Amino acid sequence: MENQNNPRRHFIKKVAIGSLMAMSIPEILSASMAEAKAKKIRLSKDDVILFQGDSITDSGRNRKDEGFNNPRVLGSGYAMLTGAALLERHAPLNLKIFNRGISGNKVYQLAERWNEDCLDIKPSIISILIGVNDIWHKLNGNYDGTLEIYRNDYISLVERTKKALPDVNLIICEPFAVPGVKAVDATWYPEFYGYQQAAREVADRFGAIFIPFQKVFDEAQVQAPGIYWTGDGVHPSLAGAQLMAKAWLKIVS
Repeated sequence: MENQNNPRRHFIKKVAIGSLMAMSIPEILSASMAEAKAKKIRLSKDDVILFQGDSITDSGRNRKDEGFNNPRVLGSGYAMLTGAALLERHAPLNLKIFNRGISGNKVYQLAERWNEDCLDIKPSIISILIGVNDIWHKLNGNYDGTLEIYRNDYISLVERTKKALPDVNLIICEPFAVPGVKAVDATWYPEFYGYQQAAREVADRFGAIFIPFQKVFDEAQVQAPGIYWTGDGVHPSLAGAQLMAKAWLKIVS
């Protein structure tokens, strides 16, 4: 079943395939991120930036180290690549960048550790990427959650966050998957589209910036196949992590 709201479908309607294939990755990112860029966050001195989520964010970080601004705590994925660029570009701002992603997490597990791993840090900017495990673990029989649980848990988490940190800048990242690459097969669809739509609804409801990572990965495949950007359809390769970092960086100035 084709998703009528598939961003790739609408994008390709606007750009001829030949022209799209001639575009560079920066040009593709600019096209994919147009909506998010319109809401840009202006960084301020002493901002505290927190990356939250599952294994895509975790990316092998040292969880015993509760520090910030170093490779041990930021892992080896998009959070580290993004953090490195932010620290280099905005050295006078004295930014503090944390990563508290934990592999395997679903929304309810973020909620269980939210005080210690979010609110106590008092971030001025929170970036959340969560949702792929909420469906993946359901499909493999290790979780009995539903789309409604995902949506409701996400809303509750953000409500709690905004109550404790009313001035926080919130970034909601779209959960993404690359169909046809190992773990991601036809059983994911069309249900997974609902999780992506729910994430966007949460962003809209709370006035957060929404990063359309699915569109970013969809359009990148005109340059190289899905397996180039993610080894299993879910976890990004080094190239995929850099793609994510570049997309994320487009929403701050």
